[in-house]
Amino acid sequence: MGDGLRSLASGGGHVPVAVIGRSEVDESVHFGTAVALDAGRTVVYAAGDPDIGIYPRSALKPLQASAMVANGLELPLEQLAVVAASHDGTDRHCDMVRKVLKGAGLSETALRNVASMPYDERTAASFLLAGGGPTPIRMNCSGKHAGMLATCVANGWSTEDYLDCDHPVQRAITAEIDLRALGVAHVGTDGCGAPTHVVGLANLARGFAGLAAEHHAVYMAMTAHPEMLAGANRDVTLLMRGIPGLMVKDGAEGVC
Repeated sequence: MGDGLRSLASGGGHVPVAVIGRSEVDESVHFGTAVALDAGRTVVYAAGDPDIGIYPRSALKPLQASAMVANGLELPLEQLAVVAASHDGTDRHCDMVRKVLKGAGLSETALRNVASMPYDERTAASFLLAGGGPTPIRMNCSGKHAGMLATCVANGWSTEDYLDCDHPVQRAITAEIDLRALGVAHVGTDGCGAPTHVVGLANLARGFAGLAAEHHAVYMAMTAHPEMLAGANRDVTLLMRGIPGLMVKDGAEGVC
């Protein structure tokens, strides 16, 4: 892995961060890495290797959204929040995604992300009872994809191939992550079908700190509408509701 980042396979990396016991015996150990920065974005605490290269997965969405804003995406804050979201797929979330698409003159048929059932169990159950099945708009990343499409329309870029790594919207996103997270070590494919990036954990934290310090539109959207980021009973939404001004984003495989 390039750019001075170390991979998990190179040794080191994660350390024990939680132990679950049963009847005075350790039953399981959970490994991970954590990092904290000061106001100058210097590492002041680390458990494990803060320079480990990781796929933040959906935890990258705020930086992906900031790239869209930098390239002409203009949305009301509530709509911008769903662009940075891993939403529950409720009717409210999907209606917000449709608003992003409608503003760009598009419909949900333009989405190229994979189809999924709603993440919210109650919504999924009622959806199944009504005869519904997996659809792209119910997938938790549909807001991000709608934002990518709206950015394409704003710039006159093609929308059919917006997931290609060499598409202008993906090059713009990679450049923004490279700038804010101080280097992209590798580009792969996320579970939704979009390109995703390997960055250092501490540098990911620096990217988040930059959005907060600037009171960037993405930061303002996320903190104003935490219900759009995930869902009523999800950790991300509950944390942001409980601590005003806190910006939180989770990702697959335990990134937060």
